[in-house]
Amino acid sequence: MAELTEHIVITGASRGIGAAVAKSWCQSFPGTRMSLLARSKAELENLAADCQDFGADAVAFPCDLTDSEAVTVTCRMILEKNGTPTVLVNNAGMYQPGGITDTSFIDFNTQIQLNLTSAFQITSLLIPGMIKNGSGHIFFMGSVASLFAYPGSIAYNSAKHGLLGLARSIREETKGQGIRVTSLLPGATLTASWSGTDLPEQRFMPAADIAAAIISAYTMSDRTVVEEILLRPQLGDI
Repeated sequence: MAELTEHIVITGASRGIGAAVAKSWCQSFPGTRMSLLARSKAELENLAADCQDFGADAVAFPCDLTDSEAVTVTCRMILEKNGTPTVLVNNAGMYQPGGITDTSFIDFNTQIQLNLTSAFQITSLLIPGMIKNGSGHIFFMGSVASLFAYPGSIAYNSAKHGLLGLARSIREETKGQGIRVTSLLPGATLTASWSGTDLPEQRFMPAADIAAAIISAYTMSDRTVVEEILLRPQLGDI
């Protein structure tokens, strides 16, 4: 593909789906600017180095996305360093099991903060430039749990339902301003969240397939937006 001067921001980029998106993106679009966010500085810097090997101008921005002040400072640094993003992938998230009787308020709030609130904050800080430019593509990493509640996952279910609502709201607000909004709704994907499972690897979707769905949606004409993509393991949910 031809070289681009796009600027993509990816949260939760150091591992799993986020890392897969970063690696697939820099191979598909060499020369792109990349702002990579995650808590793990060492893993993030290693990923940035890998992306640079593929010709990307990749910069690591270590940030705890549950710290709203740190998020504000980091977004300011991103804009100063790389300018307005053309693509934002709100991928950061976590899963911690627990039902209504055994989930503490602190644990519930932490999952809401990381899975939902951080995506709202980052988008609200970065989208003004996109609107001014009249273009941009924002991706939200939802889940099958954005559509269907699973027992023993009350905080995660609530956060992912909220994330889909956030994406739909932004879509309606900005569709006349050149902004495309896409929600990914993947089922079980082989990431660190499933570490320790005794299920075979073949039972999960590879993270690279989620990345491929993002790139496919992005490369469509700006006259078309894929609003929501539901992805599931071939044999069904786990």
